Amino acid sequence: MEKIPSFTIDHTRLKRGIYVSRRDVTPAGDMMTTFDIRMTEPNRQTPLTPETLHAMEHLAATFLRNQPEWRDRIVYWGPMGCCTGNYLILQGDLKSAEILPLLRETMEFIAGFEGEIPGATERDCGNWTFMDLAGARAAARTFVDEVLADPDINLEYPSSQP
Repeated sequence: MEKIPSFTIDHTRLKRGIYVSRRDVTPAGDMMTTFDIRMTEPNRQTPLTPETLHAMEHLAATFLRNQPEWRDRIVYWGPMGCCTGNYLILQGDLKSAEILPLLRETMEFIAGFEGEIPGATERDCGNWTFMDLAGARAAARTFVDEVLADPDINLEYPSSQP
């Protein structure tokens, strides 16, 4: 089998940032852009816990699907299996810089969220007690303060050359 493109990214050089992971065209002709929202440095920083990512997933998905400007373009928000970040899929041919304001809003929402996590009930979620709101808030705050506030934020994958 061929190695898929995401496994060709040099994770030893990958920093926190927002990257275009792929662009796809649906059979109907719609362009979809998948973003790699990399919140920790792979294999160098402590990954996020699955409970933190699950809480973040509920909060981000709820926020994004209610955000007036972008709601109709949101396809998916979900955690990476390696627990170093999340994927965001949006309709359209987009660049990382174009979604910076949306990511700042989303992460500020998560960082400041208080109360019951949307959809975190036995009726609404298949593993509703498996959430860490404090961890989600802390991870979002760190991402805002240390990554999104950086004027030299990483928006392009590192080259495969050392």
